[in-house]
Amino acid sequence: MKKGNIQLIPNWINGEEVGLPNQDTIPKYNPHNGEIQSLVVNSNSDQISLAVENAHKTFRHWSELSSINRGNVLFDLVNQMKNSKKLLVECVSLETGKSNQDALGEVNAAIQLGEFFASEGMRMYGKTLSSSNPNKQSMTVRVPHGVCGLIVPANTPIANIAWKVFPALICGNAIVLKASEDTPSIANIFAKLVKKAGVPDGVFNVLHGEGSKVGAELVKHEGVKLISFTGSTNVGKWIAKTVGDRLTRVSLELGGKNPFIVCDDADLDLAVEWAVLSAFSNAGQRCAAGSRIILFDNIYDKFVEKILVKTAKLKLGNGDDCDLGPVISKKQKARIINLINNAKKAGAKVLSGYELSDKNLPIGGYYVAPTILIDVPVDHEFSHEEIFGPVVSIYRGENIEEALELANNSDYGLTSAIHTKNIDRAMWFSKRMRSGVININIGTYGSEPHMPFGGFGLSGNGTREPGEEAIEVYSELKNISFLTRTNLI
Repeated sequence: MKKGNIQLIPNWINGEEVGLPNQDTIPKYNPHNGEIQSLVVNSNSDQISLAVENAHKTFRHWSELSSINRGNVLFDLVNQMKNSKKLLVECVSLETGKSNQDALGEVNAAIQLGEFFASEGMRMYGKTLSSSNPNKQSMTVRVPHGVCGLIVPANTPIANIAWKVFPALICGNAIVLKASEDTPSIANIFAKLVKKAGVPDGVFNVLHGEGSKVGAELVKHEGVKLISFTGSTNVGKWIAKTVGDRLTRVSLELGGKNPFIVCDDADLDLAVEWAVLSAFSNAGQRCAAGSRIILFDNIYDKFVEKILVKTAKLKLGNGDDCDLGPVISKKQKARIINLINNAKKAGAKVLSGYELSDKNLPIGGYYVAPTILIDVPVDHEFSHEEIFGPVVSIYRGENIEEALELANNSDYGLTSAIHTKNIDRAMWFSKRMRSGVININIGTYGSEPHMPFGGFGLSGNGTREPGEEAIEVYSELKNISFLTRTNLI
């Protein structure tokens, strides 16, 4: 669809594109150069209701298929993704500004996740239960919720979509996906693959538009039985309050301010490698980014020297020889710069990055140079607020006890990493660190399809996605009991 000479991104409802000729739209800009890339339909109330109604109409048919048959359809969807890999990679790269190489890694991860959950159709297990009555038989089964509202961010768009859609579908739910307004096209491409795979029309629908308008109305819609949201903690809090009145199920995967601890016995070169990847890969746009580096006093100077050398070699751009691309929007870039300036006013020192002077990059792009700060007060907002950009702050800790205290000095608790050659020290830390994911001698990120991901505190509401734990999010548990006859003989 086109509006003038610019591509128009419509909604996808009941197996077809839906948009009105004179409908309200919002612009989507290219992060690499700041040029307008497309116009995105800003869904109205009628379209939101239409998507939910169509999902509800087709839910029963989809849910009454056996989970194995649903899994077979999802395997077909995985094959559609494999056959369309080039198209998916190009779209992810274009919409996010990341390299084709990084986009390929993301698409492959989405495919791998799809394979895992398609196979879960053969493991949709319940339990048989014992009863005090010898003639009573009892068992548990899992059943779907109904219509699920899935709200995804833009940082890893196709992976984020797969993360929620595959477990929701294998459990038998129908879906209304609120795509990110910053990565709209990839959602529609995925919707067309869903249709080609044989998922019935209406089971998967896509809405576009502003989160504060379209996402909010989807959350409030009484026909939606579960909301799964990945994004900021403030929005997550609002969702929890909003759906709480009607006791709608909700899964919240929120922000992080993740610590990366380096002990005095660590392999410093390895630690620097993982610290740089944790802080700067994907332009720091990970909820699992390592944004706080905590160093033992006696290796502080040496580590800082090494990470500055490593960071200076990083290349910005969207080519396959580049280490990181732009952040997703002009608004996000401005927010990052403002947070850095506020930290500087509080006494923080910027050791590298911050101001970009690379003449090889487009002037209008949303690039932020990899930035390292020291001397940030531990009670300043910069030490506690998620940045979501290629920015890291470094702190001192005299020993493991002090490092742990600094690491736990956060309302978040998503991921953490510690680098040490001492397994006793690593396990001591792991037992006491308040985070849902703890990595030893690697980075703060690295979730895989079969591994549960989620955090403590302001990082979420206790649910876990993906892994088999996601089945608990997207299904209800039902207990069935019956009495057998006793007079057959």
